[in-house]
Amino acid sequence: MRSLLDEYDALLVDLDGTVHHGRRVIPGAAEVFGTARQRGTTVRFVTNNAARSPAEVAERLAGIGVAAEPAEVVTSAQAAAAAVADAVPEGSTVLVVGTTALGDEVSAAGMRVTRTCTDDVAAVVQGHSPSTGWADLAEACQAITAGARWVACNTDPTLPTERGQLPGNGAMVAALRTATGLTPTVAGKPAPLLLDRAARTGGARRPLVVGDRLDTDVAGASAAGMDAMLVLSGVSTPRDVLAAGPGRRPTYVAADMTSLTGPGRRLTVGPRPGWRVEVAEGALLASSVAGCTDPLELLRALCVPAWQAGVESVKAADEHTAAVLARLPGT
Repeated sequence: MRSLLDEYDALLVDLDGTVHHGRRVIPGAAEVFGTARQRGTTVRFVTNNAARSPAEVAERLAGIGVAAEPAEVVTSAQAAAAAVADAVPEGSTVLVVGTTALGDEVSAAGMRVTRTCTDDVAAVVQGHSPSTGWADLAEACQAITAGARWVACNTDPTLPTERGQLPGNGAMVAALRTATGLTPTVAGKPAPLLLDRAARTGGARRPLVVGDRLDTDVAGASAAGMDAMLVLSGVSTPRDVLAAGPGRRPTYVAADMTSLTGPGRRLTVGPRPGWRVEVAEGALLASSVAGCTDPLELLRALCVPAWQAGVESVKAADEHTAAVLARLPGT
């Protein structure tokens, strides 16, 4: 059977939780990219984080053993700068709330960057920076309420770090939403702008989005009209998958990125030959047909009945199924 690498011409891959956890590469991820490139599959590392330039992201990836070129990295800062360039005339003054890397992208798009509110500010671009403070938000608040276009690189409420989940750009965006009563245009996932840009830079006609979050990666793929593979190496859990609403339902479910080199048909969400699933008394009742021992095969079989019936509770009809279900965390 054909692998997923044979069925798609580009991989649009999330980073944290998909490729690495902090400074630790998820086993097998680096090798998958080498295989993809050998087969002529375009690789794009797609990140909602606007704090670093593509060159900095590529350097950090190389530092943990993942080969990457700056041209293979697409950030929400780039997508936000492009969104501003579409919204205001070239040469306009844009107030940047974020890192120098974000300011550089806005400059590269033909805009004049400022950090303070002046009468000629045409747009505000907001991305994550650990140094953002009240004074920065105050300048942005003035410009937005005066009529400046507002573009947020992303609205992720938290930022994964080695210390755990810390406030992300979405938390700062929420502060300005409260202060202004307005809502920004969003460049990053789950909005389609970032993934569309990543696909265009790779000349992709049939890209596959790979990520660990239903609310950003899979939802972004859905918004962009792309297929998505959810990997269970990061944030979203099996129970999250069963509870996923429309627009957050992956095409494929896998343990991690190494599944990309395996048969794609086996990763597809839907009926599986080894499992029978029915809805009974408000729960999913699963039973083994052929002694299958793969818990992810069971999860794939459970998804469509769960989505159709709107239930996520799972019961085992036999001891074998109960043992396999016990190996599927979060169900």
